[in-house]
Amino acid sequence: MTTLLWILAVVLVIAGVAAILRKQLLWGIVLIVVGLLVGPGGTSIFTS
Repeated sequence: MTTLLWILAVVLVIAGVAAILRKQLLWGIVLIVVGLLVGPGGTSIFTS
C-alpha cells in the first residue's frame, strides 16, 4: 500500500508541474497539493 501511495503521489506532483508549465497555474497547484497530501510522507487521506 505504501508503494502505491508513493507512485500516486509522484504521478500527481509530476502532472501538477506539467500543468504549471502549460500555463495552467491553478490546476497545477491543486495537483501538487493533492499529491503531497496523498503521499505517505504527508497527511495521507487513505490512512486512519
